[in-house]
Amino acid sequence: MSLQILDWSALDAPGRRAALARPSAEDSGEVLAAVRAIVARVREQGDAALREYSLRFDGHAPGTLRVGAAEIDAAMGRVDPKGIAALERAVANVRRFHEAQVLAPLSLETTPGVRCERIVRPIAAVGLYVPAGSAPLPSALIMAAVPAAIAGCPRRALCTPPGKEGRIDAAILVAARLCGVDEIYRVGGAQAVAALAYGTESIPKVDKIFGPGSAWVTAAKQVAAADPAGAALDLPAGPSEVLVIADHSARAEFVAADLLAQAEHDPLAQAILLTPSRELALAVAAAVERQRPALSRAAILDRSVAQSRAIVVRDLAEAMSVSNDYAPEHLILSVEQPREWLAQVSSAGSVFLGHWTPEPMGDYCSGTNHVLPTYGYARAYSGLSLLDFVKRITVQEITPAGLRELGPTAVTLAGLEGLDAHGAAVQLRLDALAAESAP
Repeated sequence: MSLQILDWSALDAPGRRAALARPSAEDSGEVLAAVRAIVARVREQGDAALREYSLRFDGHAPGTLRVGAAEIDAAMGRVDPKGIAALERAVANVRRFHEAQVLAPLSLETTPGVRCERIVRPIAAVGLYVPAGSAPLPSALIMAAVPAAIAGCPRRALCTPPGKEGRIDAAILVAARLCGVDEIYRVGGAQAVAALAYGTESIPKVDKIFGPGSAWVTAAKQVAAADPAGAALDLPAGPSEVLVIADHSARAEFVAADLLAQAEHDPLAQAILLTPSRELALAVAAAVERQRPALSRAAILDRSVAQSRAIVVRDLAEAMSVSNDYAPEHLILSVEQPREWLAQVSSAGSVFLGHWTPEPMGDYCSGTNHVLPTYGYARAYSGLSLLDFVKRITVQEITPAGLRELGPTAVTLAGLEGLDAHGAAVQLRLDALAAESAP
């Protein structure tokens, strides 16, 4: 099916909602019920359940779950030097961008004698999940492993599904070596998330789980995050999406390639073009049809392109308004003077400025993180960053003089809230100070 072209001004409110509606995922109730059963089984039976599910879903039941150093060494020889060099450069750029995010020390007096501070501590154990189903994603490992290393997380455990022969994708193992990750397990899916969240005989429990995956993986992360005994998750995520805002200066072939680059991820991926130029919309639709036959993931594109749109809007200001309502994971501003429009972006996971900034550069090697909020979560969530791998702990220290100065304020506020024990904890100290200073 070709790219559908819609006229925004001709749509009523329900029509506009439909034009921006995300594709429906698998039946969430059925997926959640199945995932809960998997999680419960892994918690109860540990490694035995992991092997059973691996055989059922991946076609291989691994004897040893942990990948040894010899297998990683062998993988280094299975990836050509050009591929290794590309991975090395991606790691370097991602490291450079995330090192700049290290928080400076924070310590100040809010009132004389009242010092407030913020200290930063790494998360002790993080789980890194890397899918390898229809496409192995070493880039996903880089995006999580590099900031985890910069943050100083002492333990970084990687889970990724093996192929039917039981071997992990070589590029993923090379990326792990380059990122300093040596705790690697050949297990995927919801069962891998359960193992990371609760622990098994072979896989010790972690505190937080990072990484993309199927609807099943996402559901397992949500189940574990809702359980105090489980593990936190990185951020809400769904199928990939891109929104391109383009004007008369855009090249139709470029825009079509940008749309297809995200549409090939998943049958539920969505690509949207907003443009004030009907001529460009038609040219992009034609370019999509020209480019599709040469692409390898035709079955996926048949479904994802069918739920993608080219929407003709009144002007770029209207395009920006529609984009902010949609809150895309990826936003490409393929317009003249794109930086002038950046101030109007209020909801997007990551923004790509101009005709020469294709979205895959952010996916792979520009340096920004490609783990981003989807499904409209960009209205309230940010993409992955160094801050997701650390805990920011506040500290306060008050001198007797500071308590005399500020303590009465706390007592008054406690009274306003009717919490007399709060007030007493302060007032007792104020009374003691008064008694000590009495002649």
